[in-house]
Amino acid sequence: MHWFTFPQTKKKVTPFVIMALICSLQSFCQDTVSIKTYRMGGVDTITTTINLNNPSKDTFKVKTYRMGYVDTISTTLSTHSSNFNLGSGETINYKKRQRVVALSSIGLYGGTLLGLNQAWYAQYKRSSFHTFNDNKEWLQVDKVGHAWSAYQLSRLSYGAWKWSGISEKKAILYAGLSGPGFLTVIEILDGFSQDWGWSWGDMGANVFGGSLFVAQQLGWHEQRIDFKFSVHKINYATNQLTTRANKLFGSALPERFLKDYNAQTYWLSANLKSFFKQSNLPAWLNVAVGYGGSGMFGAFENLGHDTNGTTNFDRRDIKRYRQWYLGPDIKWSRIKTKSKFLKTVLYVMDGIKFPLPGLELSEGKMKVRGLLF
Repeated sequence: MHWFTFPQTKKKVTPFVIMALICSLQSFCQDTVSIKTYRMGGVDTITTTINLNNPSKDTFKVKTYRMGYVDTISTTLSTHSSNFNLGSGETINYKKRQRVVALSSIGLYGGTLLGLNQAWYAQYKRSSFHTFNDNKEWLQVDKVGHAWSAYQLSRLSYGAWKWSGISEKKAILYAGLSGPGFLTVIEILDGFSQDWGWSWGDMGANVFGGSLFVAQQLGWHEQRIDFKFSVHKINYATNQLTTRANKLFGSALPERFLKDYNAQTYWLSANLKSFFKQSNLPAWLNVAVGYGGSGMFGAFENLGHDTNGTTNFDRRDIKRYRQWYLGPDIKWSRIKTKSKFLKTVLYVMDGIKFPLPGLELSEGKMKVRGLLF
């Protein structure tokens, strides 16, 4: 919550009257305050805009000076109060927001885990807790997916908690625990499933994803390097490969997007303006490095077996290979808009890589691509 105090000024400020104090608190902490000061009997106007979304501070001090004079109006803002009066009779109850975020998080996380357990794990045999080494599966694309999921859960959780008005340190703490914590419970369910097991590789990826968010927020007070995802539908060349893909990844488009590791690419996307703040570069311009894989029709190799262990798919002739990408990108949340709704949408979209031209390095060759997904 933010509150305002108007302490005694350095010199007499009777020529000044605060005419309006306009504060717009946006979802996911796109908070700004505009203070307009008018000189009594004149036309001089001074406007100061403050961004409340400065993660390195929980209090803000603003001093406004009239040109050619030393008259000062000083405003202090703090994020440690239960209610924030906007000056127009409207009051934001941050305690209520915190309850909403806490209950929503519990409901979403709990409901998702319960649904997974009933819809997925209940269909397979249970066992005593055990581990499983799957580090060589899917050219590690699945591990990168785990890291991306933990990062995005932490990032979205942070945005929700900051909207609720808690301090920066608490928001980072809750966000850093929520992403890896949620995925840890899924890993425990894997550990009690006969067909899978607790994977230390998955856990390492989960911790890395959450830590990538926390480290940037603590060190830079912003996400200069976004962890992004892109996907596209692959039409496989033969009926045999299509049938195999449908069995492994599903035939419905949403299922394919989630399961087909051949179609997924994960990106680390750096915002240039964040690193070169004095430059004239567009604030939304990023450069992204991507990773993916191709030719995968089995977890470890391109072999398939029926329930009796008989080989019913053998395409070891198809090469499995890694793909590396380089190209421009967009940091959506840096696109200016006055719409609260659009700011929220753009914040969420920072997890998605938009298709743009770029370079691909695979099988020892560099290729120019018109569009990189």
